[in-house]
Amino acid sequence: MVYLDENKSVIQWSSEEIAIPYISPLDNRYHRYFPDFYIKAIDKDGNITEQLLEVKPKKETREPAKKKRITKQYITEVTTWGKNQAKWKAAEEYCLDRGWQFKLITEDHLGIK
Repeated sequence: MVYLDENKSVIQWSSEEIAIPYISPLDNRYHRYFPDFYIKAIDKDGNITEQLLEVKPKKETREPAKKKRITKQYITEVTTWGKNQAKWKAAEEYCLDRGWQFKLITEDHLGIK
């Protein structure tokens, strides 16, 4: 957030203020997804760009590996993956309709190990 505040290319940003409807695969009902960040900025070519960013641990951005034993942790990982996939698909469509970009940001992007 400090980076966004101090970056001269960033015109405007907000956190968790945009609500995107999506259908959860867990209950087949509508829910609202609030992406972590909205950013309006000027790119290196002088064009105004708008993005939605979601910050997640890298392990949550990959489908869980199938396990021989079904544990409570594995069920949680699978349900989280399914719900996140539905959210991200809705966010991509939302952004496509507006000419924006949707990006997932992990610790790799933030330089955290």
